[in-house]
Amino acid sequence: MGLIIATVIIALLAGYTIFLTMRHNMHMFQLNGYKNDEHIHWIKKNLRQQWLLGYGLVLGILRVLFAFLIPDKLWFLTLILDIILVLTLLLDILVYRAMHRMNTKKKLVYTARVKRMIVTIGILMIIIIVPVAIFLGIKPVAGVMMILVSLQICLNIVANVINHPIEKSISNHYINDAKRMLRERPDLKIIGVTGSYGKTSMKFYLQTLLQSRYNVLVTPGNFNTPLGVTRTVREHLKPMHEIFICEMGARRVGEIKEICDMVHPDLGIITSVGPQHLETFFSMENIQKTKFELADAVPEEGMVFLNGDNEYIREKATEYSKKTFYYTDAAEENKSEDSVSGKAADGKATDEASDVGGKAGIKAELAGGYHATDISVSQFGTDFTVVAPNGESERFRMKLIGAHNVINVAGAIAVANYMGISLKDLRIPVRKIQPVEHRMEMKEHGLVTIIDDAYNSNPVGSKAAVETLAMFDGIRILITPGMVELGDKEEEYNYKFGTYAADCCDYILLVGRRHTAPIREGILSKGFDESKVLVYDRLEEAMAYAYTIKGQGHKYILLENDLPDNY
Repeated sequence: MGLIIATVIIALLAGYTIFLTMRHNMHMFQLNGYKNDEHIHWIKKNLRQQWLLGYGLVLGILRVLFAFLIPDKLWFLTLILDIILVLTLLLDILVYRAMHRMNTKKKLVYTARVKRMIVTIGILMIIIIVPVAIFLGIKPVAGVMMILVSLQICLNIVANVINHPIEKSISNHYINDAKRMLRERPDLKIIGVTGSYGKTSMKFYLQTLLQSRYNVLVTPGNFNTPLGVTRTVREHLKPMHEIFICEMGARRVGEIKEICDMVHPDLGIITSVGPQHLETFFSMENIQKTKFELADAVPEEGMVFLNGDNEYIREKATEYSKKTFYYTDAAEENKSEDSVSGKAADGKATDEASDVGGKAGIKAELAGGYHATDISVSQFGTDFTVVAPNGESERFRMKLIGAHNVINVAGAIAVANYMGISLKDLRIPVRKIQPVEHRMEMKEHGLVTIIDDAYNSNPVGSKAAVETLAMFDGIRILITPGMVELGDKEEEYNYKFGTYAADCCDYILLVGRRHTAPIREGILSKGFDESKVLVYDRLEEAMAYAYTIKGQGHKYILLENDLPDNY
């Protein structure tokens, strides 16, 4: 009787714990894009976070062995182990409930795919537990239930493999339906937008400019995957739409081509090539190749618009004839984070004549593009002039802050002008451009201004963000968790970011200790006051402290990046 009671208690606790551990790991699996390899990489990096499951696995195996190896007269040993099992399960429940409360940035969405995976996991557990109970009796059930709790760390991967043919069939059905809808609209002009960063901003800036004359559909939010594009077409494309601006994201080689094969873009825009998602691309060459999959897909009668400020883009652009650059005066100075400028092959500094020759070469390379020049920046907005390839020029004013925003707006102007809207007619639409949500978005809160740049961060954008913060006259506070997905260069880029931030901020509040250690080193290397560099475990704690900082003048708080819950 005692064995039955203990088994029932353990089974009930284990059932609830299975729900909690499955929910947590399914949430992380969803944030990792349902990609098995990325999730396995995440598990390896975060194994210590779920050490209790490993401990529980050992206890479960011991409990199964006890069921067959411990004689009845030593029943108290089994009882002691059962008590340890109960305590471990209670601890699991407390830990995973707390983790669920902390993971508040993006909740688990119970999509149809998630529900199918949960059903598959349930069937797998039934296949394990029912034969054990039928053929081996009740004795090992408690141990098997404990093992099933621990297996939740990887059962979603197993379920994803089992469900792959079904998921592939479902996604192919929807993708083929979207392809059919696009084939039936030969009059629809499709503009593909991709880049390591800046593509979402470009998409919305271009929408603002083009909708002054055309009826425009854009992929909403970050719907930049094949299924996101499919949903946009199937749910939002209407007969009245004349232009479809399609954002294209990628984490691996071939993913831009996959979207292009679906939508067949008439025009393309490549906003940037930089060290983003290096953990899955592995090299800058792969990133460069993948972004230019868009250029490969644009037909001969089309056009590809390229950011001439980006050295990686200029380098690859030599392979293409159907291209138009858009660039700023910074193009002559800009070097990619990985390039070694100012050095000859033997490591010695190049002479001034060579440097001048290099700048002249860049000018010649970009000639015939859209040139944004005479940039004037203040905390109230940005003014600049755009010179078109035909020599037409116009002065623009926009609400966006920071010189780094000019390049994307210049690109949007270039495309809109190419599509028949004169520079003069674009002046008012440019003034209407609004900051994209969480991308240098200004939010006033009394004596505090929040500069929300929390959507994502990269080496180029983070530097531009703190340099923009430096323009403001007041108490300048940076709050950041640092940058991720930069592969083996992550520490180097975060260290550099720290050196930039030290020159631009009065206070720097770091969120999370693991990712921000290199940033702190970079900050202190510049002689920054150590008492004004603080590290917090949560964003809320950093924000609370930022509001308590006293001093003369208005407070400006820059939120640079916001890591998802799987970090």
